[in-house]
Amino acid sequence: MPAYHSAFLGDTDVRVIGNFALPSLRTRTRGPAYILPALPAGVSELDVDPDSESYDILDETLTLFRANTLFRNFEIKGPADRALIYGILWISECLTKVKPTMTQREAEKALQSAALDQFALPGDASFPLNALYQAPKDRNEADMLRQYISQMRQELASRLLNRLYADGTGKPSKWWLSFTKRRFMGKSL
Repeated sequence: MPAYHSAFLGDTDVRVIGNFALPSLRTRTRGPAYILPALPAGVSELDVDPDSESYDILDETLTLFRANTLFRNFEIKGPADRALIYGILWISECLTKVKPTMTQREAEKALQSAALDQFALPGDASFPLNALYQAPKDRNEADMLRQYISQMRQELASRLLNRLYADGTGKPSKWWLSFTKRRFMGKSL
């Protein structure tokens, strides 16, 4: 059974830096991403319809994370798949930061701190997936990619927290934390 690929592969009007797609995001975080419309009133962030105009790659990443994490191989079909891979690896990283005894506030602090930490870009010697990603052409592209990935990391951390603590018990979901030790493609950021 093959892994699940991004539904945004067919989008042709997406900016691409190197071979990393920068699709539009529904976000409250500042950054260079084009902003999608907010969710309509009464629609939960936890169950956004994939056909909605507010559905973005981050919703898709959270939806496909648990299924794709079980795969060790992933055939990349386009730039949107590279954004999906990075998102899945970032969620894995976030789950390692959240402990089963953490309150939502403690987890929020830990994840926001991790999202703002310095990170490697494609082309940097310490970037773990250099074989799959092209480096940005120049300094301006590198800065734009860094800002986009930072925005993506912050928004994904925020949405992940909403899913981890959705049951209202004040403890993170054991169903999400069970994926803490799984490594998508055997890699980590």
